[in-house]
Amino acid sequence: MAVIQSLIIAFFGLAGLSPSSAQDILSDPGVAGPPVEIAHLYYDEWPTGIAVSSTGRKFSNYPPALDPTDSNYTVAELNSNTTEVPYPNAEINTPPGGRINYTTTPPTGANYQNYIIGSQSVVIDPADRLWILDTGRAATPNGTMVPASYGGPKLIGINLQNDSIFTTIVFSPEAAPSTSYLNDIRFDLTPSLTPSGQGIAYITDSSPEGTNAIVVVDLGAKSAWRHLINIPAVSATAGFVPTVWGQPIYSNGTNGQPIQNVDFGADGIALSADGATLYFSTTGGRELYAVPTERLRDNSPNSEILARASQVFLTGKGLTDGMESDSNNNIYMGNIEDNSISIYTPATGLLSTFVRDPRFSWTDTFSTATDGYLYFTENQLWRGAAYNGGVDRRVKPFVLFRVKLPDGGTKVTQPAP
Repeated sequence: MAVIQSLIIAFFGLAGLSPSSAQDILSDPGVAGPPVEIAHLYYDEWPTGIAVSSTGRKFSNYPPALDPTDSNYTVAELNSNTTEVPYPNAEINTPPGGRINYTTTPPTGANYQNYIIGSQSVVIDPADRLWILDTGRAATPNGTMVPASYGGPKLIGINLQNDSIFTTIVFSPEAAPSTSYLNDIRFDLTPSLTPSGQGIAYITDSSPEGTNAIVVVDLGAKSAWRHLINIPAVSATAGFVPTVWGQPIYSNGTNGQPIQNVDFGADGIALSADGATLYFSTTGGRELYAVPTERLRDNSPNSEILARASQVFLTGKGLTDGMESDSNNNIYMGNIEDNSISIYTPATGLLSTFVRDPRFSWTDTFSTATDGYLYFTENQLWRGAAYNGGVDRRVKPFVLFRVKLPDGGTKVTQPAP
């Protein structure tokens, strides 16, 4: 072996190098940007979302459709640095008979309107109210995601002053079909947007097997409609294979399905500071798109044609899950394949690296807070059983990080309707 090594060194002209010379070779530093702080460690259930209120209260959600072991609760308040408690209470997190109705063929999500079946997102709106987005879906023990039933997909608004539910918007099957997967949500509470003056919500439907779209909700009328239905901008890119920590990622769980590409559609979503533009991306591609919100709010007969004509491709950007914006109109997004968070600047059309850290394992969801920090979850999604042949390679704890927003940025706020 020594002889072979000597021949290789001689052939490539490396014979005179000392150990100190080898250390001078340029390497990736792996870190960039401002200091990153740990805000919470998750030792219990597997989180996706994070929402931070003006008083510093923190909430997360735990989707049973993506992880059947998220069974005790699907929304919780973080009540210490390492523990959580079901929110708003344990009862609403525990549907009678469970989250799945096994009396139907095939099994379906439970249809309770007064219980949370499976939350994929929790968001603090500009008026400091908490909203829980319920997909109405859960997974069987082998990871099979069951379809939703009417009553399951819904939006629940909670007054944080007294922790009471002030509204529940149950989505129709037209707005949220049984194979929908309501993923993330953003709010504009400008009174002039709707006759009720209660504002608008925009939701991504990232369904891996159904129809992808942007869902628009009139919060006062409690009505919802779909736009950009199944166009390429909201759909996974054919043959998409992301690489995280050097590993190509495929869907290859234990539910009897063949190995497939990562196929989640419209997922990340961010609203411009003035509310005029909605930015969105799939978790099955690397492209950033935008659409004028005026076109999405229109539900007239020609509105889908006009909405499709108005959406635009902005830039390639790497694999992204969650997105967020701030008062400076910066658009933040994870660059999962680079262990980093990027900023898209609409004024220039350019991307820049905001922060980078080798501890970033899958940047899932963001929350811009009034304390001037950007909070985000790192949850190792790609190491779950569904992407590793049924073997769960995740290692607890999962992490909530925070980093100071640049240039005095903060959360966009609005008065309550």
